[in-house]
Amino acid sequence: MAKFRGSSSTDLSQASQGSASADEIVTPDRLIGEILGERLGLSALQLDEILSHARASRVRFGDAAVALGLASQDDVLQALAEQFGYPYATDERRKLSPELVALNQPFAMQAESFRAIRSEVMARVFVSGQQRRALAIVSPATRDGKTFFSANLAVSFAQIGGRTLLVDADLRGPRQHEVFNVSNDVGLSSLLAGHVDSQVIQKVPDMPSLFVMPGGITPPNPLELIERPAFGVLLREMTSKFDYVIVDTPAAMYGVDAQVIAARCGAALVVARKNESRVVELQRLVEALSASTARMAGVIMNEF
Repeated sequence: MAKFRGSSSTDLSQASQGSASADEIVTPDRLIGEILGERLGLSALQLDEILSHARASRVRFGDAAVALGLASQDDVLQALAEQFGYPYATDERRKLSPELVALNQPFAMQAESFRAIRSEVMARVFVSGQQRRALAIVSPATRDGKTFFSANLAVSFAQIGGRTLLVDADLRGPRQHEVFNVSNDVGLSSLLAGHVDSQVIQKVPDMPSLFVMPGGITPPNPLELIERPAFGVLLREMTSKFDYVIVDTPAAMYGVDAQVIAARCGAALVVARKNESRVVELQRLVEALSASTARMAGVIMNEF
């Protein structure tokens, strides 16, 4: 598995500055112009000015709009995201969920790293025709970036259109509700304790394909709850209803919770932090997971 680091062979911020060449803009749809016009209140005269500049300068429509000062680069990126059905956070969502870099900055280097990891995970875990699995995200200790990683990986999967569910199974210290700014009144702990609620799975605003099951109220017996047969039944039901199920887990330093969850999920991906994670602890965790029924998808070295 490739390292999770700040390097990429593709710079989408430059490759996606316009939707089509100036000649292509004159086709009946003119989607990029229509979207920018609606978003920014541009008049037909201003749109014609942009088109004329694009033709004369032989640049893309979005570049022409920026050059004329009629749109910002961010305006163009948001219009492109809408045109191609690619979720892109609103200004309000960025303020509420600053950790969601894959949603807030989908054309940046970090988001590209998540896309690369997504591709490898799909080839190793979510393989068409094979047994459906959930993917447990595991780390040796706290502050390894596991919750951040789980959240953005889930966003990355949702961005390809598959119904994606992120489950916060870190019942010792759930935090996904903070990342996504959703309610944590009920969640996984409620279900496993027998308190069923119709709102336990919440849809994420601005992400049509992404859903979150928060951890819920922190219980006094987290390990006992996830060891109950109900957790395995719940995972089987979720994998049958969603294309991708990503499960956040407690750090391994707190006990065997993460190992139990990974075995129930059927697959595990380990996240460690560069210059922070201890090699001995990491090796011990990988060996324990490899000896379980969970398929090891790999180890990610978090450099962010």
